[in-house]
Amino acid sequence: MADVEPQKWGQSYGDATDADKPEFDLGAFVGDLTAEEDASSEDISLEGLQQELEECENDEVVANILSKGTTLRDYTKGVENNLRQVELDSIQDYIEESDNLVSLHDQIRDCDNILSQMETLLSGFQDEIGSISSDIKILQEKSMDMGLRLKNRKVAESKLAKFVEDIIVPPRMIDIIVDGEVNDEYMRTLEILSRKLKFVEVDSMVKTSNALKDVQPELERLRQKAVSKVFEYIVQKLHALRKPKTNIQILQQSVLLKYKYVISFLKEHGKEIYAEVRAAYIDTMNKVLSAHFRAYIQALGALQLDIATSADLIGVETRSAGLFSSRREPLKNRSAVFALGERLNILKEIEEPALIPHIAEANSRKYPYEVLFRSLHKLLMDTATSEYLFCDDFFGEESIFYEIFSGPFAAIDEHFNSILPNFFDAIGIMLMIRIIHQHQLIMSRRRIPCLDSYLDKVNIALWPRFKMVFDMHLNSLRNANVRTLWEDDVHPHYVMRRYAEFTASLIHLNVEYGDGQLDLSLERLRMAVDDLLVKLAKTFSKPKQQTVFLINNYDMTIAVLKEAGPEGGKIQTHFEELLKNNTSIFVEELLVEHFSGLIKFVKTRASEDPSSGSSERPITVGEVEPLVKDFGSRWKAAIELMHNDVITSFSNFVCGMEILRAALTQLLLYYTRFTDCMKRVAGGSALNKDLISIPSIMYEIRKYSRTF
Repeated sequence: MADVEPQKWGQSYGDATDADKPEFDLGAFVGDLTAEEDASSEDISLEGLQQELEECENDEVVANILSKGTTLRDYTKGVENNLRQVELDSIQDYIEESDNLVSLHDQIRDCDNILSQMETLLSGFQDEIGSISSDIKILQEKSMDMGLRLKNRKVAESKLAKFVEDIIVPPRMIDIIVDGEVNDEYMRTLEILSRKLKFVEVDSMVKTSNALKDVQPELERLRQKAVSKVFEYIVQKLHALRKPKTNIQILQQSVLLKYKYVISFLKEHGKEIYAEVRAAYIDTMNKVLSAHFRAYIQALGALQLDIATSADLIGVETRSAGLFSSRREPLKNRSAVFALGERLNILKEIEEPALIPHIAEANSRKYPYEVLFRSLHKLLMDTATSEYLFCDDFFGEESIFYEIFSGPFAAIDEHFNSILPNFFDAIGIMLMIRIIHQHQLIMSRRRIPCLDSYLDKVNIALWPRFKMVFDMHLNSLRNANVRTLWEDDVHPHYVMRRYAEFTASLIHLNVEYGDGQLDLSLERLRMAVDDLLVKLAKTFSKPKQQTVFLINNYDMTIAVLKEAGPEGGKIQTHFEELLKNNTSIFVEELLVEHFSGLIKFVKTRASEDPSSGSSERPITVGEVEPLVKDFGSRWKAAIELMHNDVITSFSNFVCGMEILRAALTQLLLYYTRFTDCMKRVAGGSALNKDLISIPSIMYEIRKYSRTF
């Protein structure tokens, strides 16, 4: 009941809304409490009661109780009754469970005894564990101390072992250094000895050790023995290089490079002996290579084909050689003085192996000097490349190469200086300049710089010589004696053919290089030959012969320039313009020779208009009738004469036919203008029967065109 009553109060309070909630005065309920009514209670201080009442004023539970009109005292008595009932219920429950509680009490007491025993046992364990922990701590400290000492001993042992290993001289090493042969095992032993020697020299601590006093004398004796032994070995191999027919490259690659550590050992531990070995190798290779190149140069000399002499110039007369002049090469060889021909192939064979002189001599072959020049420098490049790489690998010094090759360079320079002052083959010199350029490219691709300065020096020597020989050709044209050169022949002059071949050769050799200086020189040469050709033409008595002579020479020059390739450029264009101008002059001269009256009339009277009356003297039938009859009676014969004249005058049939066709075309134009003029002449129609029809003339022209 005590539990139900508060619940009903709570529900009633919860169901009430704010509107329905009755207003109450807390003081009204509290006011009923008097001091007399509470006199039986203990003295209690009421300090702070007012504050608590104010706080309870807003409490929901208190407000709910008061809203039902119940006084606090009644409510308190209700609560006390409920508590008393609960207490009685609890006592009854306890009485009912008393047996179980007794049993539980006994069990707890037994557990307590067991736990007491366990506590005693665990206390003993704890004491023992504390003792063990202290023992373990002591053992741990001892272990750490022993580990540290072990680590220190290992470090000391490793250092001592390395020291002993580096400073000790094993008997096996002594036997190999003293009595062994120089082989791969000897090289490995030398490396070990080198490490020991460096160890005692570099480490300052080693120098103060007592062990060094015992070992150092032995190491020094081993060093001296090793140095002397490898020196003897190297000197022996160097002597093998001096033997005739020794393949130097094979000996270097298969023997010397195999033991190149010997040189490193001598550099570090036998500097004086290394200097002797270095000097011995330089001396040996200098002499051997110098002898090889001198012998090769001498053998090449027997294969040389002399192309040109100082008299072989463009403007020199071919009959100028005297009775006692030196023996000259056959004409088929001497044509190469001015024409490039097959000599150009040398630039395509730039990387071919060097000539083998005794094979070429056995075949009785001769070569222009540029072939020998290429072969000599090909041998030089290959030998220099091999030696440069060997010196860099074996000695580790590039400078040794230049000391070795001072002899071969001197031998080649001596030969070159003896050849060049007496060399008058301008085409050959230009070929050599191009060969040097190609060789520079080859060495650049090989990434071998050792011949850069030498090839530059040769190139610098060739250009002045070329200019000198070229100027000799130029001056031969400028100072040529026209009377001795003149021949009573309108066909191409040999001087002009020389010029054309010479110019075409140099133009062809300059295509890929674009040398502006050479272009200027060729322009000067062209101006000189132009002047000389005009002078030669003027020696002919007839203007027509002069024109024919010029046309033949211009045509020949153009043909030669075209044969050399499409690179004629400004020079070819110049001669084509001259050919065109002189062809026009010849056509007029040829027509005037056979149809002078007709051409004169057309040029002077045909343009007049008789109907205008402006002419002082009108054209009459009597004036044109002789011209009509003359042309009609012999025009075919005259064309035939013109044809024969052209055939005999021009050495180039194609050029002659072009000129004849141009002449006949011009004749047709003249005759067409003449017939047009006839139509305007009073009474001219009476002569129509004597006029030759235009189709007839064109048929005759086409007949000669078919011949062409």
